[in-house]
Amino acid sequence: MNVTVVSSLDAFCRQQACAALAADSPGALVVFHDLLEDGLVIRRVFREGRRLEREESTLEHGCLSCTVRLDVVPTVGRLLEQGSHIILGLPPAVASVAAVHALLKGLGASITIDSAVLACAPGAVEDQIWDHHTLFESGFTPVPDDDRTPGEFLIGELAFSDTVLLADPALVPVDPAIRDRGVQLVKELAPHAKVTADDGGIRPGRHNLAEATARTAPGSVRIPAESCPPFSTVVQRIRRPLHPERFRHALAALAEGCCWLRGRLWVASAPGCRIAIQGVGPRVWLENTGPWQADGASRPFMSAEAGPDPVLDWHPEFGDRGTVLAVTGDDVDAAEIAALLTACELSDAEMASAAASFPDPFSLNQPSETAQRSTS
Repeated sequence: MNVTVVSSLDAFCRQQACAALAADSPGALVVFHDLLEDGLVIRRVFREGRRLEREESTLEHGCLSCTVRLDVVPTVGRLLEQGSHIILGLPPAVASVAAVHALLKGLGASITIDSAVLACAPGAVEDQIWDHHTLFESGFTPVPDDDRTPGEFLIGELAFSDTVLLADPALVPVDPAIRDRGVQLVKELAPHAKVTADDGGIRPGRHNLAEATARTAPGSVRIPAESCPPFSTVVQRIRRPLHPERFRHALAALAEGCCWLRGRLWVASAPGCRIAIQGVGPRVWLENTGPWQADGASRPFMSAEAGPDPVLDWHPEFGDRGTVLAVTGDDVDAAEIAALLTACELSDAEMASAAASFPDPFSLNQPSETAQRSTS
């Protein structure tokens, strides 16, 4: 059974995307799950536009992960004998990576994830990335303790999905210039994905879990081969460790005005730790992802978690240690970014002083935990 997983921020985009996919896949089952207040889950199943079932159930713990585990996976399992293709419309704000892993864990070889599709309205993408409210506060989920922002959800989905289906629900007229700008932003943020509209002849990308996992690994950097004006992506590499205080002061300027900041840091206050950095719209956070490969291996190797980055960036003296930072926005100054990061690099004297003690303003010596989460 082939399963196409469709994620979205809102039910309108999801509905339009699933209808477009179904039109190109005659006979497919279309399954929608919606999580409402107080743990109420509504499940609907359609084929060729005809509703086959509608069921309601109440979860003891009304969270998105419980909805996937307790209703989405069992439903797909039950429908395996009723066709060869399921188009699965996830509840809004449910990450496709969570659904894909739950489906593969629960159903194994009986299913094939043929595509992970993000449905989004291009005219709204930029505003959603810069929305400082949580998903709950912005009305995208009924779960009060879901503190992700709309931008965090979108960036995660853009990285994991192999296809972006542009949906324009006819609710509010969209300025063509704003829509075009949104399309270019989507292409800049997801250069690996097939970006398509629902105007017929949809050809989704092919899902590759290993590649999707590598793209979404903390600290991973993937950039487009060519920029999509007015947006561009600048990548800066620094070989020496960063002075933590100088970097703390430079961070606000690095993040200001950029849609997406990501990469990995080598910071002098935690030299043995690979620090992932992520900034989406108004939020920036750092995370200790554990030791560098160079601290435990004489040569680089590629793992599912780290992907090819250690191999590609291996240095004869420093191994995979180093800072790699990518900044995406519509007014990105490569020279300014280079100057800011170079000024944070340890000097010859600081490198020579093996006994030097550096402040730890980010609390980076906390393994596998988010060290800082801030609104800039």
